[in-house]
Amino acid sequence: MGTILDTVVIGGGAMGSAAAWALARRGRQVTLLEQFGPGHHIGASHGTTRNFNPGYHRPEYVAMLAEGVALWDELEQDSGEQLLARTGIVNHGPDPQLALIQAALTGAGLQAEFLRPEEAAERWRGIRFDQQVLHMPDGGQLNPEAALPAFQRLAAARGAEIRHHTRVVDLAIMDDGVRLTLEAEGAANGTEVVTAAQAVVTAGGWTEKLLSGAAGSGKLRFPRLRVTQEQPAHFRVADEGAVWPGFNHMPGTGPTYKGWYSPVYGMRTPGEGIKAGWHGAGPEVDPDRRSFLPEPVQLAALQDYARTWLPGVDADSLEAISCTYTSTPDEDFILDRIGPVVIGAGFSGHGFKFTPVVGRILADLATGTRPAPQIFSASR
Repeated sequence: MGTILDTVVIGGGAMGSAAAWALARRGRQVTLLEQFGPGHHIGASHGTTRNFNPGYHRPEYVAMLAEGVALWDELEQDSGEQLLARTGIVNHGPDPQLALIQAALTGAGLQAEFLRPEEAAERWRGIRFDQQVLHMPDGGQLNPEAALPAFQRLAAARGAEIRHHTRVVDLAIMDDGVRLTLEAEGAANGTEVVTAAQAVVTAGGWTEKLLSGAAGSGKLRFPRLRVTQEQPAHFRVADEGAVWPGFNHMPGTGPTYKGWYSPVYGMRTPGEGIKAGWHGAGPEVDPDRRSFLPEPVQLAALQDYARTWLPGVDADSLEAISCTYTSTPDEDFILDRIGPVVIGAGFSGHGFKFTPVVGRILADLATGTRPAPQIFSASR
């Protein structure tokens, strides 16, 4: 007879760590399984900066933003770590949704104000601003390398078991739960079989691999997940006196935006430079067979962007970065429960800011407290 558990969380990145934290703080018995070691750079949750970009207008996301602001503050107090640097975020360019965003945020009690491009350029001279500028002072940068250990440490303090270097090699869905076959790195006894009342699957780029191969997975229907290797870069700061908010730049039509692959996001990473990158434009990859090498044409286009729009950096002095996006066709998340399996997936390159809220939603689904918003349904 194998080990019998209550709730197993598969995947110890941002969302899995937050789910373990949220379940443990409710007194649930939870085991978190992560196939790699702490702080690994193979998935989507490494590095020291992610933008907390409040630039949403749909009510489901705006409500999650407001909840997220409070939860990140709570996590900072409980962990004793600074997790959010409030530098503000500026979204600019010919984006017709900026007025909707400003109205939705102010209606939810979050700050958002329009600035003239000349005013923004005077305040943040490292950036060339385009047409209209929405400043959101509640935004800033989150630190994944501090946040993930904080979630796991707080979960463990409430009784959660955290197991790194433990891979799920087989998942079988049964009428009364799940059966997992585990393979621990360096274990002398080969594989281990455990059963659990439920599994919370937060496996990022490995989600489809895990669930499509699961015995009894015929009822698991969810939007296709596309895994891409994204290739942002850190550019050397050329203007040491410049102040840097996080930024998002939406392109328009015409020759000004020729060669763009997507909107551009960016922020300052202390000690590393100004991060900038295309959004969801990287090549599709198998997460177990990545090159980690930048795509040269996209990288050259990113340098051209920096030369034109980021006067505060040296566009010829950069260090490429590699990470993954796991995206749904509509870029809305998958947060749902199907039988004994709770799925948290498809965060599409914009999920990290919502991490503690996603953890709460996954805990709600695992405990049957309340459903997730319909836009996150696996059957949409």
